[in-house]
Amino acid sequence: MRRGAKDATTVAMMKPVILASLLLAFSGCDKLATGGGSAPKLETEDQKTLYALGLLIGRNVQQFNLTPAELEIVKAGIADQALDKKPPVVLQQFGPEVNQLGRKRAEARAQKEKDKGKTYADNAAKEAGAERTTSGMIFRSIAPGTGASPTATDTVKVNYKGTLIDGTEFDSSYKRGQPAEFPLNGVIPCWTEGVQKMKVGEKAKLVCPSNIAYGDGGRPGIPGGATLTFEVELVDIVKKPPAPSPAELNALHGMAPPQPGAHPPIPPPPGAKKPAAK
Repeated sequence: MRRGAKDATTVAMMKPVILASLLLAFSGCDKLATGGGSAPKLETEDQKTLYALGLLIGRNVQQFNLTPAELEIVKAGIADQALDKKPPVVLQQFGPEVNQLGRKRAEARAQKEKDKGKTYADNAAKEAGAERTTSGMIFRSIAPGTGASPTATDTVKVNYKGTLIDGTEFDSSYKRGQPAEFPLNGVIPCWTEGVQKMKVGEKAKLVCPSNIAYGDGGRPGIPGGATLTFEVELVDIVKKPPAPSPAELNALHGMAPPQPGAHPPIPPPPGAKKPAAK
């Protein structure tokens, strides 16, 4: 749930020309390779790897939200270029329009997600025990905890499951078999706010509108504008190791402990050689 993923997705959105061409080249080549519209055979490791590449690329061109008819037009462009046929349009003229079309389609799709997400969040806010905060987050405790509550600067250990509003699961620490650990001020705002409301041992449901989740950019597996639901279990607040005492610092650098009333010696900088014994 780290915020950096949002920036990575935004960068990826700015490169749709190459990505779209590659993805649709795969789908256009299916008919050439299999003699029809059937799925390609995935028998060798290379074939499976290329298919995985197509999946990764596909995530980055979903912003175009192509209809079947539009997909056929793009396939025709790929085929003409691949077979060195003279295209009916000038690439230098219309190529720059691709990014603009991608942004326009992405914005329209994100708005649809926001509209659906608002209805979902409004219904979630009506559940017994649910609380809607000023940020728009919906918080509902599922099972109480008895421990302390973390602050924004704490590192927490949590188990969680994240789903889209249609129930599609996009992330789960349970499936990875171990809790996740991260600084609470290094994740999406919805988590920073919501987990601070929890006590160690508590389980809660967080409904996160896109403006406090991944925004209009989304991320792989999460559409732009999507409202997200997380079931979170606060396992622990990770305690930081105490700062070493002056005596421990001296011992670390091979120096004698300070005498009572004396100023503690200043440790040498890292990599400095110890003074030769007299």
